[in-house]
Amino acid sequence: MIRLETNSLTFFTPQEATGFEAVFFDTGISAGFPSPAEDFNTQHLSLDKELIKNKETTFYARVNGQSMIGAGLDDNDLLVIDRKLEPANNKIAVCFLDGEFTVKRLRVDQNEIWLQPENPNYPIIKITEDNDFLIWGIVTNVIKKV
Repeated sequence: MIRLETNSLTFFTPQEATGFEAVFFDTGISAGFPSPAEDFNTQHLSLDKELIKNKETTFYARVNGQSMIGAGLDDNDLLVIDRKLEPANNKIAVCFLDGEFTVKRLRVDQNEIWLQPENPNYPIIKITEDNDFLIWGIVTNVIKKV
């Protein structure tokens, strides 16, 4: 696994786990009242196959900070990022801005771009010609510890 660490994100490249598939119970698990016992239809589930659509352009990054808590991205969460996906308004993106990586929601209106945090304690960032700016990839999933 390749690891790159910055002040705001730590990046990892995915490595396909060979022979590692968790058992998957394809019956649904009730979050209300339990249903009567029934035979479970078990299958094997690969998280790589569930979370990664474009293997060559997908990376993981660990969140460092609180600017996206309103979007459900908490400190130390693991993001799945696809560099092949097209950036679009309202997508959550990992961006390279003035020498640092950051994760924010994209706001695009005609020829203007803003990076919007999902925490009112952080300012909205308007991208100008003076910024060194690159949309590095689009967040497709978040993996949390409970």
